[in-house]
Amino acid sequence: MGVDYYKLLGVSKDAKDDDLKKAYRKLAMKWHPDKNPNNKKEAEAKFKQVSEAYEVLSDPQKRAVYDQYGEEGLKGQVPPPGSGGSGASFYSTGEGPGGFRFNPRNADDIFAEFFGQSSPFGGMGGMGGGFGGMRGSRLSGGLFGDDIFGGPFGEGGGASMHQSAPRKAPPIEKKLPCSLEELYKGATKRMKISREIVDASGNAMQVEEILTIDIKPGWKKGTKITFPEKGNEQPNIIPSDLVFIIDEKPHPVFTRDGHDLIVTQKISLAEALTGYTVHITTLDGRNLTIPINNVIHPSYEEIVQKEGMPIQKDPTKRGNLRIKFNIKFPMRLSADQKAGIRKLLAS
Repeated sequence: MGVDYYKLLGVSKDAKDDDLKKAYRKLAMKWHPDKNPNNKKEAEAKFKQVSEAYEVLSDPQKRAVYDQYGEEGLKGQVPPPGSGGSGASFYSTGEGPGGFRFNPRNADDIFAEFFGQSSPFGGMGGMGGGFGGMRGSRLSGGLFGDDIFGGPFGEGGGASMHQSAPRKAPPIEKKLPCSLEELYKGATKRMKISREIVDASGNAMQVEEILTIDIKPGWKKGTKITFPEKGNEQPNIIPSDLVFIIDEKPHPVFTRDGHDLIVTQKISLAEALTGYTVHITTLDGRNLTIPINNVIHPSYEEIVQKEGMPIQKDPTKRGNLRIKFNIKFPMRLSADQKAGIRKLLAS
């Protein structure tokens, strides 16, 4: 009987076309030589065997000859009686009447025909269209929700099947909201993600992971934290990087301007003219008392040195605290009040 093609593909003898396609897809991706750079010789042999088995069993004529006469009969070692005609992969050996032999096609050609391009490492030899029937990357559950990517792999370019490097999936970006207190003092955040990995047999399985992010004092909005290759694993595709982007939550008291913090105080006109004391609780819980003896006009700012945000490159240094004022003017004045103000300001 020779080689057992059914056993090679892991299918039963009554396997349907869909069963054969599923088995070939899994095994061809598993044993593709470019997927096994450290075991290339064995992988090439397995890849060739799997391709040959699929070619025979997916062709009704070849499969019928194989089922009756085995590999020897298929390859002309046992002439199949009554074999008058031949398909594209059968040819006369010239060894005698009725002597026909199966000529296996190139495994790379079968792979290219099946998937629509000659390698999962980018489009090859002008082939196009992407991988038919294969899933795109998905990252489900946890932080990211569902369906980050979808659809077939795109086309690429390359000279030969065994020269192209694996393609890397695009990064997955997610905003990471942080309070101003967290960006002032630093914090640790733990994010739970769910992703798919591929086991040694080429099967996808879902796993959960906890990613730890150490927020450094002074980090700004837009700071990126990258976890390399933490996206879904796919055959012959380098997983996506997960990228968290710092975002600042609004604060009820302070706004941030670079390294500076800004706070606005509402005061009366009398306080603006006669003096005012500012009481502020800082982001790390300290209470500041700042007396202001100057006349406070609408564009006035009181600058408190080194009470702003930490400077990331040198956390021992800080920006400034800038105090602005919203002066409440009276809606109307009596005649006596107006006379008194004129007298006071004229002196």
